[in-house]
Amino acid sequence: MKVGDAIAEIMKREGIEVLTGYPVNHLIENCAAIDIRPVMVRQERIGLHMADAISRVTSADKLGAFCMQHGPGAENAYGGVAQCFGESIPVLVLPMGYPRRIAHVPPNYNSSIQMRGITKSAEPIMSAAEVPAIMRRAFARLRNGRGGPVVVEIPTDMFNEEMPADWTYEPVLKTRSGPDPIDVKRAAEMLAKARRPVIYAGTGVHWAKAWPQLRELAELLGAAVTSSLGGKSSFPEDHPLALGSCGLAISKPVRHFLDNADVIFGIGCSFTETNFGTKMPKGPKIIHSTLDPDHLEKDQPCEIGLIGDAALVMDALLVELKGLIKEARPHKPVQDEIEAVRAPWLAEWAPKRDCNDSPLNPYRVLRDLWNTVDVDNTIITHDAGSPRDQLTPFWVSRTPLSYLGWGKTTQLGYGLGLAMGAKLAAPDKLCINVWGDAAIGFTGMDFETAVRERIPIMSILLNNFSMAIELKVMPVSTEKYRSTDISGDYAAMARAFGGYGERVEKVEDIIPAIQRGIAKTKEGIPVLLEFITCKETQVSRL
Repeated sequence: MKVGDAIAEIMKREGIEVLTGYPVNHLIENCAAIDIRPVMVRQERIGLHMADAISRVTSADKLGAFCMQHGPGAENAYGGVAQCFGESIPVLVLPMGYPRRIAHVPPNYNSSIQMRGITKSAEPIMSAAEVPAIMRRAFARLRNGRGGPVVVEIPTDMFNEEMPADWTYEPVLKTRSGPDPIDVKRAAEMLAKARRPVIYAGTGVHWAKAWPQLRELAELLGAAVTSSLGGKSSFPEDHPLALGSCGLAISKPVRHFLDNADVIFGIGCSFTETNFGTKMPKGPKIIHSTLDPDHLEKDQPCEIGLIGDAALVMDALLVELKGLIKEARPHKPVQDEIEAVRAPWLAEWAPKRDCNDSPLNPYRVLRDLWNTVDVDNTIITHDAGSPRDQLTPFWVSRTPLSYLGWGKTTQLGYGLGLAMGAKLAAPDKLCINVWGDAAIGFTGMDFETAVRERIPIMSILLNNFSMAIELKVMPVSTEKYRSTDISGDYAAMARAFGGYGERVEKVEDIIPAIQRGIAKTKEGIPVLLEFITCKETQVSRL
């Protein structure tokens, strides 16, 4: 057996079903031969985003994998690998490398060297005999500990090397770790004594599938619950104790409860300081539970640290708390306080969300979108900038993994690949990405990938013909040179690619267009709905 065939066989044994990529990488043929589906993209970053979503939507039960050619393909892929690293997403990255004799000769790009700073590990294959060990290390790192991309670089001259006749491979172990019982006891005592506890749920709740434990803990404590952008949908946002998600834009209840908390319990989160997140207040005591000890005290000081899998941490906490709290605390006072803050905040935003004007207000488009789709059978993601800030505070996610949030690093165009990868992982779901006219300029050509690869997503484009966020910081260049103007007929582009494209300009056409779009996805046709919107720049930033 050749090295390429052996790598493909190991991938199949580890449960990989889809390989996204861009040729030339010989692994594509090796995988196709054993029914691992290759999905070819227009640019490398999109392929990584698709693999990212496959890992997310399955909580890493089925890992995403991506391959690319050496040289320019590997260079172009760097940003997508960095995005996976920023969001702690386990993805197997398989670049082809230059032949071993020139792999370390500048200016040749060496992925296993250049990508070490944005991966959990990066290792080249230099010997056929070492393939099982190298792949075992890669999958062990993908399946254990904090998530992140892993690179295995395959030099071009390795593919036809013969494997040893006696090579073997067994799928790797997946383990979980739990917290120190002493720290669990301390944390339980602090939470039991807290008068105004708030739970901050991160992406780790999704990876651990700890959704039932999170709900039980919140209901036992009578604690209000918010989430990071990555943790959005880990707690039902229509629950009486739900505040909504954190981010650059947030609901007023989030800010109110965080600022008035006496204890904040961060579970499955990193508390990473970012321009696109919500800053924790200085007053409350912080209990920080994370899978990665390197995240403790990184950006957020804390009183107690709990290291381990989010489900195991909450299981242990619940045992301790049930000995301290004999019956669940009443929810009504917290619920009433949430509603007392939320109602006037929603009233403030009603003129935008109910706006009948043309050009359309993006908040009206997104309100009608939520009211039209089957929310619990939908997976939606935002894009960077305005779509993120306009969507996240108002989109009520009710079921786990129905929202793919992100925000530590925010590359434009990320959402398209996420929606396509989500559809591959969950074909029965309506998968939506919401983006703007800046984001489509980065990755819009890959709508053709959705058409060609028969991935029927629904893409919601908010087109205001402008880089609206930048208007305030680029007034001179805008006035003199129209530097913030951008343009395009993107619905026509979608039709030219063979998908369904529709431009919507009137408020009465929003819901019918969405309904037509949903129907087309059920026919197997990718959809792009282009809504012509005003230059809305206000976000719920508190």
